Amino acid sequence: MTFANPYYFLLLLLVIPIVAWYVWKRKSFTPEVKISSVASFSGIKKSPKVYLRHLPFVLSVLAIISIIVALARPQKSDSWSNQTTEGIDIVMSLDISGSMLAEDLKPNRLEAAKSVASKFISERSNDNIALVVFAGESFTQCPLTVNHAELINLMKGVKSGMIEDGTAIGSGLATAINRIKDSQAKSKVIILLTDGSNNRGEIAPTTAGEIAKTFGVRVYTIGVGTRGMAPYPFQTPYGIQYQDVEVDIDEPTLQQIASTTGGAYFRATDNDSLESIYSEIDKMEKTKINVKEFSKKEELYHIFSLLAVVFLVSAVALRNTVLKSIP
Repeated sequence: MTFANPYYFLLLLLVIPIVAWYVWKRKSFTPEVKISSVASFSGIKKSPKVYLRHLPFVLSVLAIISIIVALARPQKSDSWSNQTTEGIDIVMSLDISGSMLAEDLKPNRLEAAKSVASKFISERSNDNIALVVFAGESFTQCPLTVNHAELINLMKGVKSGMIEDGTAIGSGLATAINRIKDSQAKSKVIILLTDGSNNRGEIAPTTAGEIAKTFGVRVYTIGVGTRGMAPYPFQTPYGIQYQDVEVDIDEPTLQQIASTTGGAYFRATDNDSLESIYSEIDKMEKTKINVKEFSKKEELYHIFSLLAVVFLVSAVALRNTVLKSIP
């Protein structure tokens, strides 16, 4: 709440002499009867009116204060911004195949990818972002949205095994393209993360890359996994057993997709390098925004004016009815 005329609050200083005057003169408001002794009245209880006799004055003071606040013109401000933006729409296409459970990244590739992606999303407050997941097939986990809290919540729920296993990179990219191709944003970006080679799906990854180029979509590809061998957890009758498996990422295809669409290819071999990759993409894809601020003020003085009337009417009514005194 703000006040258009705050200097009127100086009038509140008048309340001090008014109260002082009332205290000094209050004896003259109560008629006195001189008697020789009050012993005969000692057993009589005091009337409630004795305790309420100052109420009309209190109400009158409250009325004065309400009038002063009304003169100060209290206002409620409703502010908002109208943004003209060259926006960036981003689709994150995430591999959730079984191999993403390898633990060369901690705690595993999938959880590391989700954690870093969630941080990336939270720092892109002005962008529409969607989430596509793929393994043997692909589907949209979340369409383009600016509700990043809900998107991150959906990201947390992503698990390996949600869909048939495999690595359909072409399908994952095609689904992402389908989600973003009709966007009116100035810049359309797909971030595709995988740890393998395409072995499922009806669309070749390079063909999907050509389709992305046709729709003006820039694709950043990320190959995640150490070089050489990586520890992978296997379920056995004796519990989880780890075995080193070969890391097989089709880097030439990922590089070709990125080159065709004007994007870039990155290799993440550990958690730190994965964070650095997303930071680099964040720097390359910045949203340009022009903001115009608007503010609407709602006058609230009438509320205090009404309170002043209520206080004054109540004071007059009490003084001339139940608290009326006989001179």
